[in-house]
Amino acid sequence: MSRFSNTVIGLLNLLTLLASIPVLGAGLWMARVTSKSGGGFEVPGRVYKEYRLDHYSPWMRNRVMNPRDWETIRSCILSSKSCSKVTSWTPLDYLQRDLSPIQSGCCKPPSSCNYAMATTSGQDQDCFRWNNAQPLLCYECDSCKAGLLEEVKRSWNKIVVLNIVVLLFLIALFSAAWCAYQNVQRTETDHPYGENRITKARPRWDYYWWRWWNERKEQIY
Repeated sequence: MSRFSNTVIGLLNLLTLLASIPVLGAGLWMARVTSKSGGGFEVPGRVYKEYRLDHYSPWMRNRVMNPRDWETIRSCILSSKSCSKVTSWTPLDYLQRDLSPIQSGCCKPPSSCNYAMATTSGQDQDCFRWNNAQPLLCYECDSCKAGLLEEVKRSWNKIVVLNIVVLLFLIALFSAAWCAYQNVQRTETDHPYGENRITKARPRWDYYWWRWWNERKEQIY
């Protein structure tokens, strides 16, 4: 019975390990897609970073460039009220406090924008997309889309780390179950010190050889 139980446990662990391979593969694929993308760049005199859409892979950019898809994503960002958390900030807060990627890209214009100039020609296109109205702000800015991709990248990286931990755990679990199964097999079939352990119903093949050899030794000595 214990032999059967250990066999079942070993098979279940093997199936679990095999079933996890597609998930782990997807996680590793996400890591390849995002490994050299984004990360943001430092803004002089600021704690937070800003993000550029062209710093992300084409595959990731295509996910946010479709107007219909972006409209859905934009609604989700609005419902999260990320920007409402910084509406009361003073200019000093923007110098001393950090912003999430979405807040940095969607809730304010790029720091490079200079609206005091007589003309804004030559500035970032997001400077023209910015609007003080709360429903608008910089939700149509490329920086907002870049901020979203940065959030997605960070989430994917966490999933990849979790997948690696799960993989190591499954390997350890499978190895332990396999060792236990092998130990049971060895206990039930081996015969230490030359003593053969057999069952009444079906002796091992070498039982008859050992019996013949013992009889021959008795005749000789």
